[in-house]
Amino acid sequence: MFETYILALTTFFATVGPIDVAAVFAGLTSQRSARTKSKIAFKGVMIATTILLAFAFLGEAILSSLGITLPALRVAGGILLLLIGIDMVFARHSGGTSATEDEVEEAESSQDISVFPVATPLIAGPGAMGAVILLMANVQGDIAQQSMVILGLLSIMLITYISLIGASQLHRFIGVTGLQVITRVFGVILCALAVQFMFDGIKHSGLIS
Repeated sequence: MFETYILALTTFFATVGPIDVAAVFAGLTSQRSARTKSKIAFKGVMIATTILLAFAFLGEAILSSLGITLPALRVAGGILLLLIGIDMVFARHSGGTSATEDEVEEAESSQDISVFPVATPLIAGPGAMGAVILLMANVQGDIAQQSMVILGLLSIMLITYISLIGASQLHRFIGVTGLQVITRVFGVILCALAVQFMFDGIKHSGLIS
């Protein structure tokens, strides 16, 4: 079970990207008071957690109703995570794990940014949504293992909240170089996990005997 927790923790750290989120958050809230930042961070994390938990418990049922099999989900999810991992390795920013430039520009003129873009797509983005469905489906029928996935998700949400609260200090302490190093390391790990998901999907698809 501990291995499942570490797998979930690593995957969510890469797809949610607490440090990346904190860097964007610091820029969006630079003109706001500490109290307002705290409120936005708390509300954003709570909404994002609710969204991801909904995908965790309902995502597989929705996909099943559409006739999407677990092997297909593993391959598709693996491809999505691989693309995100490649972006991380090459320090590119896409809509998979962060807000796009247009979304950030729109958010700068908004009074309440806790729902958009903080909760989604910054925290609960397409990558995180896909990852939580994939991880839960991967341990289908095993409540103990699924609880480890949920625990991994909640752990990352806590880390994300702490990162947002200390966003300015964290960004200054780590710096651009430190941020890129962390991003690249987790990008490599995510690429490896993604390839493994694809291998598992192909193995159980029946295409290869």
